[in-house]
Amino acid sequence: MTPHNEAKKEEISNIVIMPGDPLRAKYIAESFLDNAKLVNSIRNMYAYTGEYKGKKITVMASGMGMPSMGIYSYELYKFYNVDTIIRIGSCGTFSKDIKIFDTILVDKSYTEGNFALAMNSETCHTINSSSETLSKIQDTASKNNIPIIKGNILCNEYFDPYMEDINKLFYRLPKDLNLLGSEMESFALFYTAHSLNKKAACLLTVVDSMFENKSISAEERQTSLNKMITLALETSINL
Repeated sequence: MTPHNEAKKEEISNIVIMPGDPLRAKYIAESFLDNAKLVNSIRNMYAYTGEYKGKKITVMASGMGMPSMGIYSYELYKFYNVDTIIRIGSCGTFSKDIKIFDTILVDKSYTEGNFALAMNSETCHTINSSSETLSKIQDTASKNNIPIIKGNILCNEYFDPYMEDINKLFYRLPKDLNLLGSEMESFALFYTAHSLNKKAACLLTVVDSMFENKSISAEERQTSLNKMITLALETSINL
């Protein structure tokens, strides 16, 4: 056990599906897993372990932002012998070619922040997902006819819709990375996995676009998220 996780070691699978929202973890456990058991509730950061098509899977929330993701992913990798974490979350897009409800499979994550400096005294702002896990997700998506878009993402330290002038952000961003959008956790996950010789991937559902003024119903949002959840779980069978 750790200060942030009361689960016993054997109660956590070596594969973890990781949404940000604790209530989404609860939803996944109740809707997709058999024999799901709540194994952590410290700080209401719920973790459930159950079975998906006979495979032992843990679903655990990460909370919001890189510091929270850094804590929970580190502890899972370091103290619970987790091999692979697949983050599932939502994002906004900067690209005209990306539509609301599209699913992005993150190849590289870029941050302006200093997570790597804080963790390892290393200057690093771009980090890859795990190529093996990335490939497994692509294969699973193809077999299940789930459309995905592979690309790079900005991992931001601030919720960009609240920025006073978002154009200043766009001016600073490296153009060669062709960043498709923005979220807040992937860099911390990928960098932690890399540092500990573990595996990590990230799937994101687009829920906001600079180019679409669209009102999203709760049903539409849930249906779209379910596709991403299913892809993560189906991939986990072969990990």
